[in-house]
Amino acid sequence: MKDLESMRKDLKRLFASQRLAVLATQHGGEPYTSLVAFTARDDLKQLFFATTRATRKYANLTADSRVAMLIDNRSNEATDFRWAMAATAIGKADEIEGHEKEEALKLYLAKHPHLEEFVSSPSCALLRFSVDRYYVASRFQKVIEVRVKP
Repeated sequence: MKDLESMRKDLKRLFASQRLAVLATQHGGEPYTSLVAFTARDDLKQLFFATTRATRKYANLTADSRVAMLIDNRSNEATDFRWAMAATAIGKADEIEGHEKEEALKLYLAKHPHLEEFVSSPSCALLRFSVDRYYVASRFQKVIEVRVKP
């Protein structure tokens, strides 16, 4: 149990230190990845990101809500093989509206205030990524699964 709590703290630190993540969607069995600005709820159960509705990633995730997101702290140096950490979140994403959107938007803009104009656009969608589990790789080969849903 101590390792799990320690890993949750490590995930929170990782998410707080990183502004961008790689989002993976798919369409017709073909994978597609893109960079997104993200934020996380403190309980790690949900991540949030924004995109315009005219993007391929939006079309892909509305057709198939299953997504993955990679958040890492690599520096592109040899030391990454020993010290870098990467977390892959697995779950489903959906667009949020109403009161839930207001709360998520506050959290999102607290981390990304420079994106206020972007997320305020009528063509922009705020998306909730409901995480089922994380696969966390550290120290090059150590991989731990962290489930966040009961």
